[in-house]
Amino acid sequence: MDHTKFYINGEWVDPVKPATIDVINPATEEAYTKISAGSSADVDKAVAAARKAFVTFSQTSKVDRLKLLGRILEVYDKRLEEIAQAVSAEMGAPIELARNAQAAAGKAHLYHTLKGLEGMELEEQRGVTRILKEPVGVVGLITPWNWPLNQITCKVAPAIAAGCTMVLKPSEVAPISGLIFAEVLHEAGVPPGVFNLVNGDGPSVGQPMAAHPDIDMVSFTGSTRAGIIVAKTAAETVKRVSQELGGKSPNVILADADFEAAVTRGVYGCFMNSGQSCNAPTRMLVPADRHDEALKIAKAAADKHKVGNPLEKGTMLGPVVSELQFNKIQGLIEAGEKDGAILVAGGTGRPEGLTRGYYIRPTIFGGVKNDMTIAREEVFGPVLAILPYKDEEEAIAIANDTVYGLSASVESSDLKHAAKVARRIRAGQVRISTANDFNAPFGGYKQSGNGREWGDFGIHDFLETKAVIGYEQASL
Repeated sequence: MDHTKFYINGEWVDPVKPATIDVINPATEEAYTKISAGSSADVDKAVAAARKAFVTFSQTSKVDRLKLLGRILEVYDKRLEEIAQAVSAEMGAPIELARNAQAAAGKAHLYHTLKGLEGMELEEQRGVTRILKEPVGVVGLITPWNWPLNQITCKVAPAIAAGCTMVLKPSEVAPISGLIFAEVLHEAGVPPGVFNLVNGDGPSVGQPMAAHPDIDMVSFTGSTRAGIIVAKTAAETVKRVSQELGGKSPNVILADADFEAAVTRGVYGCFMNSGQSCNAPTRMLVPADRHDEALKIAKAAADKHKVGNPLEKGTMLGPVVSELQFNKIQGLIEAGEKDGAILVAGGTGRPEGLTRGYYIRPTIFGGVKNDMTIAREEVFGPVLAILPYKDEEEAIAIANDTVYGLSASVESSDLKHAAKVARRIRAGQVRISTANDFNAPFGGYKQSGNGREWGDFGIHDFLETKAVIGYEQASL
């Protein structure tokens, strides 16, 4: 496969201006392929193709789009192992995680979007008015490197379900799985121009997409800093903007929880994907009188995490994605120590025996106060902050004392008690213990963004509402 091509109007094409970006394997720190760096001229070509295709694709029936999503799901399933290998190479995910979570998440979103569309009514009659749910138009999709296929599929699938056409810019850091996904759509028979892919960085491709007058909506996942730039740029053309941004998610372990199980589960949840998840439970809140006990349990859990080559069996933590991320995480670990937090496990530097690759020591801090840097800033690495609280009211106050509001967790042996606390946490998604649901809406409060993804909720973001008044008389 030639990684330097873009996918525009159903064809693999060269960029308008030749330029390349190295794709680095974070386990080796070496470039293993190149992609082309796109420009505004490539965006213009892709948008023109999407605009032309929208004329006909927007008029397809729900049944037609269900059949198309079914074919995409079938082809995606055939390429699952190849996708997993690509994700492991481009962003360092351990191969079992790449198979069972990274690539599998893409399959799950395709399936649940299909099922969500099946159950949706896109028209309803209210008196003399017909309410129509119609595709918003041409959409620009900008996705991150940490869960490449998860984020691509939970944007592309609902956009197709709604009848939109689109231009995708995957992360230039982890772009290869996105190119494979374009092949999946091509083989599944997605009509030319409905899906287009242009690689490149944010300033050269992402910002021209956000500013483009013929793009009706931008769906962005990434940092809050970058999301602000996208929103400001998009405001010039008054387009819809949907964003899933940063997080500093609290994990509230209540006094009546199964303490050892809850703390252990919280460590594993924080460290999954090497901590590179926007909804990772990175702030663990524990009763002050059990704080020391929590540190012992957490350290034991951290010590069980094998860090190493993503392709080796048993590896639980691969490298973080880049040198930039590695250095940022090292600086934040240093800040934790400087602020006076208790270093329970890990610390700065690579794990013992690893001299190459962007590997981080699984790190736990105890005695953390909510005004410390490691409790305020999104680390995006395997770093857990444990904060003591004196009572439940203080726990809820600490949980909500953040500019973010993407996700949260509550641990209790009493589900009614957990649900009562969950209602008071300001976050778009609150998990009770181990519960998970790909149909649940996913998105944030506050600086964690706006809009919702997953299941039928994701489809709604790509729809406009039209009222045809007098429809009843016109249909007589």
